Amino acid sequence: MKYYLIVGEASGDLHASNLMRALKKEDPEADFRFFGGDLMASVGGTCVKHYRDLAYMGFIPVLMHLRTIFRNMDYCKKDVERWCPDVLILVDYPGFNLKIARYIKEHTQIPVYYYISPKIWAWKEYRIKNIKRDVDELFSILPFEVDFFNGHGYPIHYVGNPCVDAVTSFLQENMETREEFMAANGLDSRPVIAMLAGSRKQEIKDNLHLMIEASKAFPQYQFVVAGAPGLDPEFYRRYADKDTRIVFGETYRLLRQSEAALVTSGTATLETALFRVPQVVCYYTPVGKFISFLRRHILKVKYISLVNLVAGREVVTELVADTMTVVNIRKELARIVAGGPGREQMLAGYDRMIGILGAPGASARAARLMVELLRKKR
Repeated sequence: MKYYLIVGEASGDLHASNLMRALKKEDPEADFRFFGGDLMASVGGTCVKHYRDLAYMGFIPVLMHLRTIFRNMDYCKKDVERWCPDVLILVDYPGFNLKIARYIKEHTQIPVYYYISPKIWAWKEYRIKNIKRDVDELFSILPFEVDFFNGHGYPIHYVGNPCVDAVTSFLQENMETREEFMAANGLDSRPVIAMLAGSRKQEIKDNLHLMIEASKAFPQYQFVVAGAPGLDPEFYRRYADKDTRIVFGETYRLLRQSEAALVTSGTATLETALFRVPQVVCYYTPVGKFISFLRRHILKVKYISLVNLVAGREVVTELVADTMTVVNIRKELARIVAGGPGREQMLAGYDRMIGILGAPGASARAARLMVELLRKKR
């Protein structure tokens, strides 16, 4: 069968590539075409456009690139229609993907599947109407989403979390020692603290310089930035001094050797927890007080990090908007490094959260279910 997939960022590229591998096991004749990234391309098929040409975040960047965004969207709609796959699989990235879903539903008979569902439980709950209308099957990777969507009269499939698959597989296959990692990346013998400032330019611009400023209070550690794949090293140098070490496209290798981490909210918070690396969630925005107001009065959830959302309680400290300051980063980081008073409590919270997520195998379960559903309709 023919599968068309659309992702818009690095994490989607990772999870879609694992799904594609699982689909090939279920359907050896699987033919892929996609808006995606290098990891998806390594599985096979045709990459129509790279996600780095799609990933704009924040009001101003989106406004400045509206023409490009609309051009990409129009091309994507027509390309899916021309290729006429057996299924369109959308992966996260709702601002783009829900518009594609509507067009495909209105103009074709192609079934629309959504893998890694839009987080409408936090923001824009009204989108449930669009999902009911335009999405045939929704595959969730977060256990608490089942009750939310069922409550809206829309049954979904919880397949487990692909981050569990990815991290478990990495830990089983990667036997690199700490000494080997340090030597390969020009690091000294001090313990490592990872800085994961996001995968989008706006996130990095807003967060990285504050993380680096906070790091100066911890000379006994070496702070290493996880460079996002697809971004130019020179971009990072605008916000990082010349002594800051940046490791590109090796986030898992870095986390495996880290004692603690500063993490911008997103999938990375969950991945960091799965590596059992204590973290401080750091998400700065230039209009901090306004965002804090929205968070208190408009957002539907208490937390922004996936770790806390899955656990249903505060496991990791979230420094968001106006609480994301250098002083607060230093205070919270001191609590979770080795010997810190909050470290063991956070690790115990991680273990409970991992139990809620369930066993590995999300990609395989999703692929098996997708193929079964498609074959029933043929």
